[in-house]
Amino acid sequence: SLEEYLEAKRVAFPRFYFLSNDELLEILAQTKNVQAVQPHMGKCFDGIRRLDFGEDPKSTDIFAMVSGEGERVGLGKNPLKARGSVEQWLGAVESGMASSLRRLAKQAMATYPEEPRTEWLLRQPAQLVLAVSQVYWVAAVEEALRSGEPQQGLRDYFQVLVKQLADLTRMVRGDLSNLERRLLAALITIDVHSRDIVASLVAKRTSNVSEFEWQMQLRYYFEEEDLIIRQVNARFLYAYEYLGAQPRLVVTPMTDRCYLTLTGALHLKLGGAPAGPAGTGKTETTKDLGKALGVNCVVFNCGDNLDYKFMGKFFSGLCQSGAWACFDEFNRIDVEVLSVVAQQLLTIQNALKANLDKFWFEGRPIRLVPTCGVFITMNPG
Repeated sequence: SLEEYLEAKRVAFPRFYFLSNDELLEILAQTKNVQAVQPHMGKCFDGIRRLDFGEDPKSTDIFAMVSGEGERVGLGKNPLKARGSVEQWLGAVESGMASSLRRLAKQAMATYPEEPRTEWLLRQPAQLVLAVSQVYWVAAVEEALRSGEPQQGLRDYFQVLVKQLADLTRMVRGDLSNLERRLLAALITIDVHSRDIVASLVAKRTSNVSEFEWQMQLRYYFEEEDLIIRQVNARFLYAYEYLGAQPRLVVTPMTDRCYLTLTGALHLKLGGAPAGPAGTGKTETTKDLGKALGVNCVVFNCGDNLDYKFMGKFFSGLCQSGAWACFDEFNRIDVEVLSVVAQQLLTIQNALKANLDKFWFEGRPIRLVPTCGVFITMNPG
């Protein structure tokens, strides 16, 4: 049947679960025309607005991914070929995206100490500028904390951070393209937070790497040629989802506490449920943590018309693609459906706790990518 045919395509490329049946059929009906996928790229990949097929309109070579802000990131030395079935070459784009970002991260790590920071940051993809500068920031703070005079070391490094921010401020005032300005806005947001953390470490007289005041921060490391993110006892591998040059949240103490709770929940293989009045940033905080970990975060608005079959489909898409989902206004789902959703979530959480790579879900075996996470937000009243 048609349902089974679409299901087979979705299993082959799990991000198709985030498209409606009509959208998927529209792509599948035009498999010969590789351009037919372009309007739907944004729903499959958070940061990719379109793929760059070069000058020739009939070309099947994919040279680069282009974000909504106009940032262009190449997919390696040789272009990917858009041949065969759609789900196969989109799968190749997905793995090409991750391997390309991993390669560029390694390159950015190597060039950061060699060039002036203000020149270096205009040569890297925006998300790697943020991640790599965070790695060097963590290394510098930990070096200061391990030195003979931790307080003096931190005070000296605080002055370095102030100077770096002054350099960025000078750049912002200069003549920049729209893309460069967005990148600098995000970097300044993160850098201001980093400066404030160092100031609070000095104020609280932190003198050891293992003190909670430092452990509670979201810390980036580069180990065995991979980006690692730690917070207290939680450890995550950076997921290398291409994000483009998206803006980042201003981090307040409240945001920090939210991150701490959510990373703790993910470490225990559970989900998170930020609650609070409308418009306070519950969804944005979850999305921003996703950006910090380089994960694809799909936001879904819940209504009372959802049934358990649809939710089951959505969950199997998350498990197989390793994405996060943030279900907005979760309390609007009918109680009858909620009881089944609870059962579905329990099945997924048990599989995650058992470290399985395949498990039975809704009557059939599916793949389980361990980076997946489910978050819900609820409005009182």
